[in-house]
Amino acid sequence: MRRWIGLFVVACALAGGSAIRAEVAAPTTRPATAIPAPKDVARHEQFLQRISEGPIGVAFFGDSITDGWRAVPDVWNEAFGRYDPANFGISGDGTQHVLWRMLHGELEGYHPRVVVLMIGTNNMGAPADDIVQGVGTIVRTVREKQPDAKILLLAIFPRQQHPDALREKVKQVNEQLAKLADGQMVRFLDIGAHFVSDDGTISPDIMPDFLHLSQKGYEIWARQIGPTLEQMMK
Repeated sequence: MRRWIGLFVVACALAGGSAIRAEVAAPTTRPATAIPAPKDVARHEQFLQRISEGPIGVAFFGDSITDGWRAVPDVWNEAFGRYDPANFGISGDGTQHVLWRMLHGELEGYHPRVVVLMIGTNNMGAPADDIVQGVGTIVRTVREKQPDAKILLLAIFPRQQHPDALREKVKQVNEQLAKLADGQMVRFLDIGAHFVSDDGTISPDIMPDFLHLSQKGYEIWARQIGPTLEQMMK
């Protein structure tokens, strides 16, 4: 039966099936976190328009936490304005959604010096290894489509007011994500400790809902990646 299904998928592709269908027809051993999936195509089209307007020196990819930079434009411009930044964050995105967007034009038509990536918190319902595979697939995609761009891979930010099993899982995923760095074109940076108090709690002044950042949280983010990003942009 599996062989018949495989032949059917191949036949559909040869008959002119779309690229999206071909992507979805991935091996069953490949986790969903690494299978491209479309979402918010209208926002994706807006990003393609931003690319056409150029220039872009640094591109940020991520979910709502990256998307949220739009709520603090003064912090964004002060920290990154000199780099001709572009924000390709979409609320609710998981690794599979960022991957789809990258495969459909968001890594084409420009030549950034640095790609900043922070993704995975919306995949926490999946096994840790699957999340790492999803992020790893994104990193490989950036390397393939933008071989001259450096990647600043950020650890997934801590969440929840108090330490718990979910926060521990984020930590475990980050420990594996660190292994994706090669010390040259891919650098890993974990700034999570700067969001957490000495007693292990997260203040609502930094994360009002203990997931998304306040302006103070974005100021911490900008300050903590500033020196590394400046070095990578040279």
